[in-house]
Amino acid sequence: MSALTVTLSALLAAGQMHDMADMPGMRMPATSKPARSTPAPRQRRATRAAPPARPATSRPPAPAEAALACPPEHAAMGHCTPPAPVTAAACPPEHAAMGHCTSDAAEAEPAAGTDQPAGHAAPPVAPTTRAAARFYDPVAMARADRMMRDMHGGMRFSQVIFNLAEAQVKAGRDGYRWDGEGWFGGDIDRLVVKTEGEGGVGTRVDTAEVQALYARAIDPYWNLQLGVRQDLGAGARRRYAVVGVEGLAPYWFDVEGALFLSDHGDVLARGEAWYDQRITQRAILQPRVEVNLAAQDIPSSRIGAGLSSAEVGVRLRYEIRREFAPYIGLSWERRYGATARYARDDGERTGGVALALGVRAWF
Repeated sequence: MSALTVTLSALLAAGQMHDMADMPGMRMPATSKPARSTPAPRQRRATRAAPPARPATSRPPAPAEAALACPPEHAAMGHCTPPAPVTAAACPPEHAAMGHCTSDAAEAEPAAGTDQPAGHAAPPVAPTTRAAARFYDPVAMARADRMMRDMHGGMRFSQVIFNLAEAQVKAGRDGYRWDGEGWFGGDIDRLVVKTEGEGGVGTRVDTAEVQALYARAIDPYWNLQLGVRQDLGAGARRRYAVVGVEGLAPYWFDVEGALFLSDHGDVLARGEAWYDQRITQRAILQPRVEVNLAAQDIPSSRIGAGLSSAEVGVRLRYEIRREFAPYIGLSWERRYGATARYARDDGERTGGVALALGVRAWF
């Protein structure tokens, strides 16, 4: 009975106890636990204290990031404020090189070459060949250009060249031939003297002519020529007025063409072209073609109307010096129409192949 009474009394006492720690505003002192004995720490060598860590700084957002954070439509509704434009002082070159911002100087630099924006703007001004024109006044540059031309331009030059000077070995009769010219003048105006002809070995010259021409440059590659021509040799010695052109055609073809009007009203025409194909620095192959035409028969000169004659040849020369080059080649010639009939009546051949041995020289 006494044991039961004691148990009931203990339960009632536990139900009346209050934990003050659970009540708001009440802090009960923590119960202290007995300290556990630990061994004394081992003494360590003094080490150098680490430097205090630098406070982390946040990099301001780049202009591109700020622009993405505040697009134009949000700025228009007042939801955010777009970033202010970056000035050259706020965007130094080293930051611009790392892509953190864009410098006004880089934006102001005009695009060049293929870095042009699409559009219909006028093309940029082409650069001049004179670098000084970028810095000096155009009037001063024009005056200096005139002085330079007076000192170095407007000079006079001359040349004498024989493109053909050869002996021809033919079936039946050997012969010789020449074709050359000399000129004196400047880049625009020149006096030109041309001569060509042929004949047989041991006989007089069959045909020959001399032309005196005034040449005027009409563009960087072509000259217009006006003058007179005098025929010599065994045929009729007539005079002609000459109108011709000569120049350098595309792909480096030398071209000559001329019209001749005689003092008897006869009209002739001639065209020549050749090309220097360089095989080595000294060996050069020169194909060449020439055609002669007439508007009417000229019995005194043994020339028939239409295509009177044509020649095709090829010559290989070796330049011992640029001014002196012996050559060897083949030449094929043919006369046509009434010109061939005149040749047969005179006991001459109407055409054939000839071996050419000669020299090309100029000075």
